[in-house]
Amino acid sequence: MADVDVFISNYTLVDPEIYQLWIEGFSSSEAVSYLKQKGFGHSMGAPSDLIASDVLDHYRTYSLIELYLHAPTKLMEQSCFQLEPHMRDLITEKYYSIDDVVAREILGKKLTSRYRKDLDEVAEKTCVKLKSCRRQFDNVKRIFKAVEEMPGTLTNNIKQHFFISNDLAKKYACIVFLACLRFETTKKKLQYLSFSDLLTCSHSIMIYWTYTYQHTGPEYYDTEMDKEFLLDLRELRCLLDKEKEIKHLVCLRLKPVLLDRAFHELDGNFRSYWRAMITIACNLHRNRELRDLFVDLCDKLIDPWRQNGWNREQVNKFLSSITQSVLDLEISRDQETRCLWDRYMQVITICLDKMYHI
Repeated sequence: MADVDVFISNYTLVDPEIYQLWIEGFSSSEAVSYLKQKGFGHSMGAPSDLIASDVLDHYRTYSLIELYLHAPTKLMEQSCFQLEPHMRDLITEKYYSIDDVVAREILGKKLTSRYRKDLDEVAEKTCVKLKSCRRQFDNVKRIFKAVEEMPGTLTNNIKQHFFISNDLAKKYACIVFLACLRFETTKKKLQYLSFSDLLTCSHSIMIYWTYTYQHTGPEYYDTEMDKEFLLDLRELRCLLDKEKEIKHLVCLRLKPVLLDRAFHELDGNFRSYWRAMITIACNLHRNRELRDLFVDLCDKLIDPWRQNGWNREQVNKFLSSITQSVLDLEISRDQETRCLWDRYMQVITICLDKMYHI
């Protein structure tokens, strides 16, 4: 007669440590080995076969619950697994957790079954187990399909439909946004950017350059760029004629705070930096130019600054000075130009700050 292990309980028991191992893609045997190394069950004198049986039982339970986690509203409604509210929140949050290194690899890729088959390369590169990479990829694809055409803000929609925290929802919102607008993030020169860098950049674009800027209501999407604003940015071309005035104001501000060498470099190259910033603004109404925003910032501003030995503090001082100089110059002239410049520079300043690594 074969031995049969039977566990009987009312509420479904979830061991956070074992659940975390399941989430990270450990097999049951790997989980048992890991727990033994940590001395799991040693204080109670639990034999190895009992630990293995307990872990396997947990793994079976999590595999059954996983079907409901694909649509967390079903987890709320089902009666098969009696879970305390705090435990239900924990397993949902953990299930939809995403590693930044995996998210960075997924950015810019088509969410197809073909790419899913190639996740072993992602697993090898990121040192994240293949099973976990597949879970994270499937979650991204599931959330993308659920919210890509949903009105309102991505972060709120993801929170409401998948019952995850605001910070985690923001990560998925970033991935969905960059995928919807097809921003270029995969080129070799952009590989130094972390997911955290791109999260900050994309979030700023969603706030300042989409239709949700100064608008509220379900009819406004933050996956839809404010086309009127992007077209109006062409009006900033008039600032090219005010280069000397802007340069004078910027130099007045920066001369007391920059070393002589840095100040002379700025004085000699101001025109190229200034024209690059205006050119980028005037071309953003074109889809191709918008998608290449991060590439253009690298090519036209970041690379020249690096070559000329700028540090991050100098970059931030320059951006602050040039932003304020234009606002000061236009305050008594053209209020519309002033507003366009301010809204444009809100994003450019944040992006350049996050992207400028030395």
